[in-house]
Amino acid sequence: MASKYIALPKGVSEKSFDAAVKEFRRVLGEAHVLVKAEQLAPYTKTMMPVPDADHTASAAIMATTVEQIQKIVGICNKYKVPIWTISTGKNLGYGSAAPAERGQVVLDLHRMNRILEVDGDLCYALVEPGVTYRQLYDYFQEHKLPLWLSVPAPSAIAGPTGNTMDRGVGYTPYGEHFLNACGMEVVLANGEILRTAMGGLSKSNTWQCFKWGYGPYLDGIFTQSNYGIVTKFGFWLQPAPPVCKPFQIQYQNEADVEEIVEIMRPLRISGVIPNSGVIAHALYEAALKAKRSDYVKGPGSISDDAVRQLVSDHKMGIWNVYAALYGTKEQVDVNWKIVTDAFGKSGKAKFLTEEDVGDDPQFGYRAVLMRGGMDMREFSLYNWRGGGGSLWFAPVSQARGSETLKQMKLAKQILSRHGLDYTGEFIVGLRDMHHILDMVYDRTDPEMTKAAYQCFDELITEFSALGYGSYRTNTAFMNKVAETYGPVQRSINRRLKKALDPNGILAPGKSGIR
Repeated sequence: MASKYIALPKGVSEKSFDAAVKEFRRVLGEAHVLVKAEQLAPYTKTMMPVPDADHTASAAIMATTVEQIQKIVGICNKYKVPIWTISTGKNLGYGSAAPAERGQVVLDLHRMNRILEVDGDLCYALVEPGVTYRQLYDYFQEHKLPLWLSVPAPSAIAGPTGNTMDRGVGYTPYGEHFLNACGMEVVLANGEILRTAMGGLSKSNTWQCFKWGYGPYLDGIFTQSNYGIVTKFGFWLQPAPPVCKPFQIQYQNEADVEEIVEIMRPLRISGVIPNSGVIAHALYEAALKAKRSDYVKGPGSISDDAVRQLVSDHKMGIWNVYAALYGTKEQVDVNWKIVTDAFGKSGKAKFLTEEDVGDDPQFGYRAVLMRGGMDMREFSLYNWRGGGGSLWFAPVSQARGSETLKQMKLAKQILSRHGLDYTGEFIVGLRDMHHILDMVYDRTDPEMTKAAYQCFDELITEFSALGYGSYRTNTAFMNKVAETYGPVQRSINRRLKKALDPNGILAPGKSGIR
């Protein structure tokens, strides 16, 4: 007999789920418990090369208070109903708002969107999980606060809580988001409320000032995990500097990336360049200026000759380096000389500033993000091939030039075997380097979708075998990535899960943990 629900939680009968839904409605109200197919459509669509049916929610429920969440976890424990928590659901290319497993109930916290505190002197904020970067940005403008945000590529539509809990990054000096997190409130699976670090003191006024508190540091276990539901999140803000000087450096040969990283690393470690240095391949930004169909005829990946033609046609670099300098005019002038001297020695670098490029969209969106502004033009990537498919592959290595070309060569080989393009960039941290690939494909093409799945699976296998671990992945490949980190980590994660969530109600399968 057909169920009245489009999916049911694993191991939960329709009768038990009926009872749970009835209790959800008693807590949240009829309008905030969604079970109809048309209501659940926004929670089902993904960009991954797997059937949407694999990630179909059984319901979506929207809470507005901590007390409601406490009651919800009580109901879930009673009926063994699993919930998948989202804040804004804009985790594009990583799974969006869809649950990790078919039948999970999406706990949507976007209506918990209060800005609880912003301190302009100590430069911190305390927010609920539904607060977006745009909401905070507008708050700063309204109250004339000289504070900056660090935003990821989805900028305005994403939020600091969800992005930080998945250990996302931004492009200002505060771009390592979890590094600048300070104090969380967490609802545990048994309904208890934990305030981490200094938040444990009843009269504390340092919750968002001192990260560590006393005893084990717990905040980290609630990132990329399913051990609790974060309901308040504190983080540090950058005071607006007197001067920000974004710049671009173009290089015309792929082999130059080794030199770029070797120059960039000491400038990052010393703080001359205080934000993450992005080294974007031409194809990563090509869709801002060109159509793939102008350079590729027929199936298969784009050729190197076509890439060189594209670069020539649109005055791009094969590699496009982006960073910025911050501080007083005197500080920026001194550091600009250091940067230009360092990159200028080989004679390969072409320096560009805002004065040079005018309204060039390639430079423009990077400059906005490096100032903590709102700009989503990076997602023009999705127009390069079209068809709505996107998978982000994100291995990490040491920040050494010698790590670049061998990674790029391996990635190109794997992508080419499956008819896909290399759309990648290297991001130089203080000592680490992220190699970010957006594997874009046509999800309406069954053969290409199958190839995309096989390709991503192969990328994980081959890169992890060489010691390049993924720092983040989409919901279809969480188990595989978790396996690459070895049995001891997985065992500890499971033991923590069993201790904190014995009924396994919180996001089973998140990061391969159940």
